[in-house]
Amino acid sequence: MTGTNFPSNYVEILPEVRAFLQSDLKLHIGGRWLPPISGAAFETFDPSTGRLLAHAPSAQADDVDAAVRAARATFDSGAWHLKLTPSERGRLIWRLAELIEAHAPVLAQLDALDNGKPVTKAQNVDVPLSAEHFRYYAGWTTKIEGATIPVSTSGMFNYTVREPVGVCGLIVPWNYPLLMAAWKIAPALAAGNCIILKPAEQTPLSALYLARLFEEAGFPPGVFNVLTGYGETAGAALVAHPGVNKIGFTGSASVARTILRNSADTLKRVSLELGGKSPNIIFADADMEQAVVGATWAIFGNNGQSCTAGSRLYIQRSIFERVLTGMSDQAAKIRVGMGMQKDQPDLGPVVSQEQLSTVLGYIEDGRGSGGETVIGGQRIGGSLSNGYFIEPTIFTQVQDSMKIAREEIFGPVVCAMPFDDADDVLRRANETPYGLAAGLWTRDLQTAHRFAARMQAGTIWVNTWGDTDAASPFGGYKQSGHGREMGKEAIDLYSEVKSVWIRVG
Repeated sequence: MTGTNFPSNYVEILPEVRAFLQSDLKLHIGGRWLPPISGAAFETFDPSTGRLLAHAPSAQADDVDAAVRAARATFDSGAWHLKLTPSERGRLIWRLAELIEAHAPVLAQLDALDNGKPVTKAQNVDVPLSAEHFRYYAGWTTKIEGATIPVSTSGMFNYTVREPVGVCGLIVPWNYPLLMAAWKIAPALAAGNCIILKPAEQTPLSALYLARLFEEAGFPPGVFNVLTGYGETAGAALVAHPGVNKIGFTGSASVARTILRNSADTLKRVSLELGGKSPNIIFADADMEQAVVGATWAIFGNNGQSCTAGSRLYIQRSIFERVLTGMSDQAAKIRVGMGMQKDQPDLGPVVSQEQLSTVLGYIEDGRGSGGETVIGGQRIGGSLSNGYFIEPTIFTQVQDSMKIAREEIFGPVVCAMPFDDADDVLRRANETPYGLAAGLWTRDLQTAHRFAARMQAGTIWVNTWGDTDAASPFGGYKQSGHGREMGKEAIDLYSEVKSVWIRVG
């Protein structure tokens, strides 16, 4: 039976988690728990051990159609965006945040088991941030305003109102399963939309559990629906469905291109938060201790499975060896282990066998192209041999033209490259099809402002890395997507502006 056989060195699995894993998991459609029409299911695994966790329902096109019809019926009835006042909707969203916090241990264990990340990271970072996103957008329900416009047509009164887009299909990745869902669900709810969530097939569990919390909070049936399944079936059907008004997607650029092509027939709105190959620049005048620690966790945090990972590290030549030595020492101290083990590690495994093979393939290609690994570069064996574990890896002797320096690896692999000239490193940093994030480490205020102004990325970090907040917009330039998550800008993604003209003269 799934959900029963765990290693002896795991923390105690909560009874609620065991019961959930052993239950007959179903899709959540229109306020009901329904099996897929086809009866199809897929397996989800614990990447720390390679063991089966549960069978999740595999939605097909018919299930997508049922979910769209349920969401559309709720939206058209006005049960969410018209019959409830803005303050009532805000209170429900706030209640959901409280329930997320109350169930934090369960949600954290589900994400740690399904994704492999250390359970303490999930419980202390991912779950609280998810709750904060819902709290932040609970406040927005009463602040989505229109405007009166002084038009130059005599005898006319013109005003605008913001209205919800309608039915939103939200497709989220596996690296932060609950948090990435919260990034999209919260503003979509605040704007008054009905939602169909499609989590990544690698990490379906916390999304299904979240649907239980929506029920407990008292949301009208059909406001929030969950379809677990594969991108090629459930995701593609959601994108192509004419009853879906908007797609919000976080994932790879290659999948985003497919989404844009498949959404063309219906001309639905699409927002994309995609990958990156983020440059991280350390100048000789930087605080060395701060920069070394910051650059280490910019790439190895979450095992490099972050779209903002600082994977291209440019170090001023005069301090190159010093930084490299410091980072190697830091990397050697990182404890890699099972996400649920009692002695909590700093990093867990990568998410799947497929991702393990992908990352190891990049490492092999980097060595074959002339790169040298200063530390790491191997799959971890021994007691971790059944899981998908990779050593934190630092490459040197890397050229900007090499594959490992150009393509997103999405693993614990950084390319360290020296630079001499500030203008030259700025050019090199921007010479990428991506533009999600960038960073620099310097004590020089002029350098900080100059680079912040000229670096082609949606987020710039100076003397820090990875900071986000529900109130601050996040998104990319170039092939890192379009549209902005978080902040007031996210309300724009999930609302329409209507202009009203009234003859008063």
